[in-house]
Amino acid sequence: MAPSVLNEANSAGVMPTGKIGRSPQDLVAAEKEAHDIVLKTFRLLISDLCQQFKGGHPGGAIGMAAIGVALWKYVMRYAPHTPSYFNRDRFLGAVGHTCIFQYAFLHLTGYKAMTFDQLKSYHSTRIDALCPGHPEIEHEGVEVTTGPLGQGIANAVGLAMASKHLAATFNRPGFDVVSNHTWCMIGDACLQEGVGMEAISLAGHFKLNNLTVIYDNNQITCDGSVDMTNTENINEKMKACGWHVIDIQDGCFDVAGLVDALEQSKRSTDKPTFINVRTVIGLGSNVEGTAVAHGAAFGADDVAAQKRAYGFDPEAHFVVGEAVRGFFTDLPSRGQKYVDEWDDLRIWISGKGSEREFRGIWGGWEELIPKSFPEKPTASRASSGLVFNPIAKELDSFMVGTADLSPSVNMIWPGKVDFQNPDLRTSCGIDGNYGGRYIHYGVREHAMCAISNGLAAFSPGTIVPVTSSFFMFYLYAAPAVRMGALMCLQVIHHATHDSIGMGEDGPTHQPIELAALYRAMPNILYIRPGDSEETAGAWSAALAARETPTIISTSRHALPQLPNTSREGVQRGAYVLQENEAAVLTLIGVGAELSHAVGVAQKLKEEHGIEARVVSFPCQRLFEAQPLPYKRATLRRHMGIPAIVLEPYAPNGWERYADAAACVTRFGHSLPGTAAYQYFGFDVGTLTKRVLGYLERVEGDELLRREFVEI
Repeated sequence: MAPSVLNEANSAGVMPTGKIGRSPQDLVAAEKEAHDIVLKTFRLLISDLCQQFKGGHPGGAIGMAAIGVALWKYVMRYAPHTPSYFNRDRFLGAVGHTCIFQYAFLHLTGYKAMTFDQLKSYHSTRIDALCPGHPEIEHEGVEVTTGPLGQGIANAVGLAMASKHLAATFNRPGFDVVSNHTWCMIGDACLQEGVGMEAISLAGHFKLNNLTVIYDNNQITCDGSVDMTNTENINEKMKACGWHVIDIQDGCFDVAGLVDALEQSKRSTDKPTFINVRTVIGLGSNVEGTAVAHGAAFGADDVAAQKRAYGFDPEAHFVVGEAVRGFFTDLPSRGQKYVDEWDDLRIWISGKGSEREFRGIWGGWEELIPKSFPEKPTASRASSGLVFNPIAKELDSFMVGTADLSPSVNMIWPGKVDFQNPDLRTSCGIDGNYGGRYIHYGVREHAMCAISNGLAAFSPGTIVPVTSSFFMFYLYAAPAVRMGALMCLQVIHHATHDSIGMGEDGPTHQPIELAALYRAMPNILYIRPGDSEETAGAWSAALAARETPTIISTSRHALPQLPNTSREGVQRGAYVLQENEAAVLTLIGVGAELSHAVGVAQKLKEEHGIEARVVSFPCQRLFEAQPLPYKRATLRRHMGIPAIVLEPYAPNGWERYADAAACVTRFGHSLPGTAAYQYFGFDVGTLTKRVLGYLERVEGDELLRREFVEI
């Protein structure tokens, strides 16, 4: 429907207005008398919940009570009985240890899963508890898993970017089908972690005015007061990063002031908002204002004293009176009105039954992958561009980013538009808008991957983020990559320059140990393709893995296009590249060094009369998912044929699949790629000698057949 028709429909009163009920400020004024009992009840409930099992983190949650009332009761747009409501505001508790704060409000506001019984499972031995020690994405009302400090605020930036992008894509003049706000609670530590400041800087640059960060400024960390380690002027720092700053002096009681500040942040037109809220950790306890209040229950006597001070029965526990229940009782119905209005608006704008735009129903990528590739030697980083760029061009579910390495990662497709503040005019002429899908993260690898988790978590499948950088720099980003795996988010990481063959940058850039980390990490696919055909298989596996992140590990240097490589074989983790029924050993080749294994097999046969078979082994995790008969047929170790892996990485993990490894156990060396391979004995001639030496040793010592040998 054209915008003019939509406007006519709205003026006729048949379209939703987006306004429900009285203003937040009016409601606050009308209900002011109830705030005292609500805040007291909430704080005592937190004390009881932690004291019950003598553990937990009560102090921050108690200090933040008024912030929670302002958000959940008056300002946030959400639907407790429809938690997946697409246009809901997103709330992130980046201060993960204060999660009982969020759980208690989920219960009070009517989330069905968070029953009173479940709320009381906090720190219990229940394996079905919905109140883990940090928020976890699987639970109703929780947007992302937070825990490592700094991750949550970076996730929040990703969520705000997702909303900006989807709004630019789907909204029509006067009809904002995507208009949600992102709220993020942080503490002192989030502002000290590097990834948090990386994300804050980028949010200010992008002018994400749909993002509000609420700083629980209690000036306490685990070790003591913040001034022990941090004395900067945080307000001026945030202003310098391009944020609007609001101060709240009485964050423990001033619900009206908090609501005004939160509503003001929603009206910001060109900046994200930072609300600096002064609170008192452990308010009302014997340890208020100290580090002791952070991570330990207060003790039965202290909790009883708090109850007496508030006029409650010290012998009664988990008391939530009818007045407090009634204070929150209208929130599910209010939320359902939001849902109904949004459904009506979506149908008017998109047409009935049009779900792809908002639910991540995408496909058709299989037909966009080239069926064949040029025969000339090609760096697998370039092969990645050949495979994925046609997909990114045609399917707008993908948002692709790089940490300042566009010329190196080959992820730019014809006609791409940058995600960018539309008012920015750069000196280099690279501009864009919020509808763009190519993200320049700057030199911020850690934030890039943490923000991508937020993009993916907005509505899983709606946006599929792709990051790109050198493989070595994914060590910087490893905490965020791990969190993506923990949250079962589909994020694809294109990691280039992945071997000693990358050359002169030397040991700082040559990854030796990093593959072992990612091969060991649960729920992630680490894939090293050996040529263009295998790169097609790697991307196919990544695109099919809807609840798993993937690292596609590619070379800087040109690789030969090998005969018989198989994209289908890559998707099985390992496959026989060259079969030989007369073989006395199996050579396992991996990624950029797959051609080395082929060369060694040829040299062994031609110069020494030794028959070998070659297995390509790009992904251990995919191989582990195969049936046992397939795994045995691929490796043939059960037939007494030794397997030798050739990979210039640390050998850790290959003992599961091989009897020996030609590997590297020291840091790299600054040499041109070919010279580096020779220096480390990874040229074909030297590798052949190493294999021959192993065969001779095994012949003289049968026990070696039962041991893993580094050659």
